[in-house]
Amino acid sequence: MKRFNITVNGKAYDVAVEEITDGSAPFQVAAPATASVQKAAPAPAATGAGTKVSAPMPGTILDVKVNVGDSVSKGQPIVVLEAMKMENDIVALCDGKITSVLVQKGDTVNASDVLATIQ
Repeated sequence: MKRFNITVNGKAYDVAVEEITDGSAPFQVAAPATASVQKAAPAPAATGAGTKVSAPMPGTILDVKVNVGDSVSKGQPIVVLEAMKMENDIVALCDGKITSVLVQKGDTVNASDVLATIQ
């Protein structure tokens, strides 16, 4: 067994790797191409007045359940956000009317990005 020190994002890890010598072909992993790495696009500035509904965590928008002008009730799902392979309903924080929707299906968002506003 060989021991290595590996640093990932500034944090050092001590790992042990076992060499397999049974004659089988080594397992190979292809590194992803740099171009295929998708960076989160910054959310546009909120244009609607009112209560801002923000993403609680980074993820991908799977569905937008409301449109500008729709009336919503507190607790009503307005966006479905996929994060850590789980679907999370992002709900209206208050009763009112949707004044802006700043995301669309397929968008990648960061934590605290504004998704919509309610007035």
